[in-house]
Amino acid sequence: MAAAMVLAQLRAFLARPDYASSPSLGLLYITDHYAVHAQDILDHLSAQLPQVVDWAGTVGVGVAANNVEYFDEPALAVMLCELPIDQYRVFSGVAPLSAGGRQFDAQTALVHADPGEPELAELVAEMAQRTRGDHLFGGLSASRSVGVQFALGGQGHVKGQGGASGVFAGGLSGVAFGAGVPMISRVTQGCQPVSPERVITACDGHVVLELDGQPALQTLLADLQVSLEQPQPALAKVRRTLVGLRPPARPNDVRRRPGQFGQDTLVRHIIGLDPTRHAVAVAQTTEVGMRLSFCERNVAAARADLMRMCAEIREDLEAEQLPWAMAQALQPPGDLSEPHPARRMAGAIYVSCSGRGGPHFGGPSAELQIVRRALGDVPLVGFFAAGEIAGNQIYGYTGVLTVFTAPP
Repeated sequence: MAAAMVLAQLRAFLARPDYASSPSLGLLYITDHYAVHAQDILDHLSAQLPQVVDWAGTVGVGVAANNVEYFDEPALAVMLCELPIDQYRVFSGVAPLSAGGRQFDAQTALVHADPGEPELAELVAEMAQRTRGDHLFGGLSASRSVGVQFALGGQGHVKGQGGASGVFAGGLSGVAFGAGVPMISRVTQGCQPVSPERVITACDGHVVLELDGQPALQTLLADLQVSLEQPQPALAKVRRTLVGLRPPARPNDVRRRPGQFGQDTLVRHIIGLDPTRHAVAVAQTTEVGMRLSFCERNVAAARADLMRMCAEIREDLEAEQLPWAMAQALQPPGDLSEPHPARRMAGAIYVSCSGRGGPHFGGPSAELQIVRRALGDVPLVGFFAAGEIAGNQIYGYTGVLTVFTAPP
C-alpha cells in the first residue's frame, strides 16, 4: 500500500511540465519497520519505474518528505532525479568509487554508512578524499532491526555491480556527483555550550586529563556545579552533558557568536569519569591543543540554528539570482572566470539525527516545517540517522541540509 501511494504521487508529478519527465536516479528511504522488506520494495519500485535505472538510499527510524516527518511508523519516501548520466555514479562495496578520478571525477558525494562498521570515521575520511572538494553529506543507517542500504546501478553506470541485488549491509554506499550537479550544503547543530571553551593541555586517546592546565574532572564538576560527594545528582547531570570538540586554533579561524557551535564542532558523549587520574573519557580520540566545551541538547538553540542555516542557504542562492549583466557588474575584478548565473532550488536532501525528530522541536514535523518555511515549495526527501555525515566528519545531534540548484 505504501509503495502504491508513493507511485501514484510520483506519476502525477512526472506528468507535469515543470517536473522531471525522464528521471534516471531514485533516492529511496524507508523506516526500520520496512527493513526486512527492503529487497521486495526495491524490486517493486524498479519494475514499476523502468526508466529509473539507478537507486540509492538507506533505512532510518524516521523518514522525511517535504514538510512532514514519519517517525517511528511504517513509511517510505522516494525522490526521482533527472540528472545528466555522466554527472553521477552510484557506488557501493561491490562497485566502489575509484580514487583520483580515474573512472569518475567526483566533486562531492551523498553517503550512507553502517554505524557498526569498524573504523567508520577513517572510512568516511578516506571516502571524502576521493572527491575534489573533500566533502561528503549523508548519514548513518538507523534501525532497531536490520540495517540496510540501497545501491543499484544500471546501464553500465557502475562497473562491477554484476548480479548484486542492490540491497547491502555494512560499509558505505551512495551517489557521487560531478561538477555539473551544483549544490549547497550546510550543517546545523543541536546543542548549546554550558561552559567556556578550554584547550586540552593533556590527554591520552579518548581520556581528557587536563583543560587549560587544570584536572579535567575537577573542571567538569565545577562547570556543572555538582560534587561526587553527592554521586546520584552529580551522575544524573553528567549523563545529560556532552562535549563539543574543535580542532586546535588556526590563524584563519572564523569567529563564532558566543554560546553557539559552528560546523567545525564535533559533539560527543561523555563515556566515563576517572577519579584516580581526575580525568574525563569522551567518545572521540583527542589530542593536545583541541578545544573543548561542555554542552547540552537545547531545543531553543536547535530551532534558532536551524533557521540560521536555512537563511544562509537562501542568502547564498539569492545572491546568485541576479540578471546576467548585474551579476557581471557586481563580480569582483580578477574573478570573472567563475560568474554567478541565475539559479533556483531544484530539490533538497535533509539528514537529521534520530534524537532531533518529533517533540524535540515542539511537535510532530516541526523540524521539517521550519525547513519548508525557509526554503519554500522545494521537493525534499531525507531520513533520521544514527549519525550525520558532513565534510569528512561524522556528527551527532545535527541536521545536514543539501540543496540542489539548477538553471531557471
